[in-house]
Amino acid sequence: MHDGVPQGRILLTAEDIAGRVWELAEAVSRDHEGRDLLLVGVLTGAFVFLSDLARALSIPVQVDFLATSSYGNATSSSGVVRILKDLDRDVKGMDVLLVEDIVDTGLTLAYLQSLLRTRGPARLRTCVLLDKTGRRQVPVHLDYCGFTVPDVFLVGYGLDHAERYRQLPYILALEGDQGEATR
Repeated sequence: MHDGVPQGRILLTAEDIAGRVWELAEAVSRDHEGRDLLLVGVLTGAFVFLSDLARALSIPVQVDFLATSSYGNATSSSGVVRILKDLDRDVKGMDVLLVEDIVDTGLTLAYLQSLLRTRGPARLRTCVLLDKTGRRQVPVHLDYCGFTVPDVFLVGYGLDHAERYRQLPYILALEGDQGEATR
């Protein structure tokens, strides 16, 4: 590690990400034109992506957050999803876009999709920045997906390793013992 940046290779540049976020925002805006939309960000990883996505949308939106835990300080999911912070508003009858940074095993996302469906939204759609299909344990439906990524441990643009590196403007694949397990 040098100057607070871990060793690894840049998988997606800030420019790659920005371009794809604009494309996703265009699709979401088109699909929800004339409808009220609630963006539900999954903390903490999705906060950067949700912020950029919200600013790129051409439709009015509301924002709320959920916080979950399935990793702690580990580099692989425990498979047990805990809600650490629930939504502040009722989603009944609303169009909801669940915004997540990365989906790998699918366990957390499937749980959140199921949880939100029980609350009666008019429509529930899902937007993820990164899809790690090689780690999927349960099927999940993604309405909007930024990038399909390899089975390596990623940090940056909101993604962390032990709560570090979220501030990086790009997505980095960790190398060596810092990236042995995957997320």
